[in-house]
Parts: sequence; C-alpha cells; structure tokens
Amino acid sequence: MKEILEIIWYIFLTVTALQLFFWGIFFARLVFGKQQKNDISELPGVSVVISAKNEYLRLKKFLPHILEQDYPNFEVIVVNHASTDETEYFLKELNLKYPHLKTLFVQDEINFFHGKKFPLSVGIKSAKNEIVLLTDADCYPASPNWIREMALGYLNKTQIVLGYGGYEERKGLLNKLIRYDTLKVALLYFSFARWGLPYMGVGRNLSYTKSLFYQQGGFMSHYKILSGDDDLFVNKAATSTNTKFVISPAAKTLSMPKTSFADWSYQKRRHLTTGIHYNPLHILLLGAIEISNLLFYITLILLLVYNIQLYFVLGFGALIIINHLLIIKKFSQMIDEKKLLLLLPLLEVLIVLIIPLLTILNGILKHRKWK
Repeated sequence: MKEILEIIWYIFLTVTALQLFFWGIFFARLVFGKQQKNDISELPGVSVVISAKNEYLRLKKFLPHILEQDYPNFEVIVVNHASTDETEYFLKELNLKYPHLKTLFVQDEINFFHGKKFPLSVGIKSAKNEIVLLTDADCYPASPNWIREMALGYLNKTQIVLGYGGYEERKGLLNKLIRYDTLKVALLYFSFARWGLPYMGVGRNLSYTKSLFYQQGGFMSHYKILSGDDDLFVNKAATSTNTKFVISPAAKTLSMPKTSFADWSYQKRRHLTTGIHYNPLHILLLGAIEISNLLFYITLILLLVYNIQLYFVLGFGALIIINHLLIIKKFSQMIDEKKLLLLLPLLEVLIVLIIPLLTILNGILKHRKWK
C-alpha cells in the first residue's frame, strides 16, 4: 500500500504542475491579457449562411433577429434542406419584406455527403461576399451588432474569425451543466487561438472567407465524417497567422439548449467523435489538459483520505481550485455568461466524470443519423 500511495503522490505532483501551467499561464493569457481591438475604415460585405431542415418554428422566431442586424452591407442566405414543413412558404413571405434575404432549396444531400455539409457548401458557393458568417437555424444574435463585431475581427491576413456560441439560460441543473460545458470548450479553443494554435470553432458562430473555403476544397477532406463542418474545417485550415477570435457579449449567438440529459449527451457524443481527427499536436495538448484535470481530482481525494502530506496537498489543491475559479469568473464576465460560479465545483466534477464516460460510449454505441 505504501508503494501505491507513493505512486499516487508523484502523479499528484506531476498533474498539479500541469494544472498550474494550464490555469496559471495558458488560460490566464487569454482572460488577463490585452484584448486586441480592430478599427477599420470600411466595413466589408458579409454573407450570413444558414442551413435549415424542418426548422419553420425556429426560423420564424430567430431569423428576423439576423435579418434586422445593424450593418450596412450584408445578405442572409438560408438553404432550405429538403424541408417538409412550412419552411418554404415562410421564407417566401420573408423575401417580400427583406430584399437582402436569399433562399435556396436543395432536395437532399448527395450520396457521399451527410448532415449540413452539402447544404452549407451550396450556400457558401452562392454567397456574393468574400466574408461568410455561419450560424444555425436554432440560433440568434445576442445583439443587433453581431455581424459588425464579427466583421471587425478581420485584419489584413485574417481568413477565419472564431466566435462564441452560447445557450439560453433556463432553470435547472442540466441547463447550467450545458452552459458550463460550452463555456469550458470556448475557453479552450479561444486560448489555443491566443497562443497561435487554433484547432476548432463552432458552427453556431463562425466566420471565414469564401476564398479559403475554395482553397481547402470545401469539406471534401472530411466528407465521410457526419459532423465536423465547423471544427474539422477550422482544424485543417486555421494557422497562427490567418485566425482571429472575437470575445464580446455583442458578438455571441444564443441557441436553444437541450432539455433532457439523453438528448444533450447524444449531442455531446456526436461532437466528441470529431476530436480523434484533429491535428496530433492538438490531440496531445487537449489530452494533457483533460487527463491531468481528471487525475488531479482523483489523486487529491485519495491523498486527503489517506492523510498524505496533508498541508501540502491542501495548499496546492486550494491554489489550483482558486485559480480555476478566477479564470472561469473572468471569462464568464467577458462573454456575459451568468449564474454559473456558485455551482462551479459541482459542475466541474460532473463534467470531469461525464466526458470520459461519453468518450467510452462512443467506442461502444453506434451513432444514429441526424438531420
């Protein structure tokens, strides 16, 4: 038993050092570093592209928020992806009121494309502007300046701009868990981009140039993978010089969250399937962050239970947790994500336990096809 506890002790020291680096330096640079502001003399034209399949109710609720953005030069392209509901008729009505709305209809995906990749490709190729801004049919901008804020992310060499896609605040623990998980994922991909290692973005709020889309061959490099129209494209196309990000409450989008754990866990499992296709360096770093986080809590608890180096363990444990709280609090304020801090210890423990379980399930269960 003594030898086992000694191994646990050394594991604790190792993962504590990693956690100090990640939370004290890696993430801290994002939230406490100077935020870049870009003032440009002329706002570029922007094409907002949305793929919608049987989303009549959501389009009716959210699309006007996009069409009425405070921006001088933009179009909105909605690709009606073989909808059988009232989507087609609703879009025709909106066309009469909003001349900058362009609607396209695709019968169905071609036999080697699934999900959103084919309709998104159609929408992007029909865009009249060089800058394309993507979001989903169940999303809406948090402010009338969403397009403006995202467009301001473009500098001379910028080809990709990453944004934050949050979820509506609702009652209940599941909603807080979903929003906390989304917050942590965003903290990761923004921090990586801050260090010149961009690896993903979210299709709820993502922008890139049309020319980059053509240079990369669209989604062809990962067309066999059901998901990944957002993160796999960014993982392949993003570099330290062509990618920027925008962190601002006015630049985020909001989506309708899942209301059952089964639906959210399936959605999360679907997102996790794309991670194995990332750049090996990204996989290594992300794995180090997640595994060291999990081992930190496991070894911390074991050492406290067996009263090993009690004051030392308590001191470093408190240091990591306080640092964690400060980073999350600051990042939450930057994107106006509220009412998560008080439940942070519980939410963190749940995420630490749930994500490995969902990863294991991905290796056991088959994915059903989604629209």
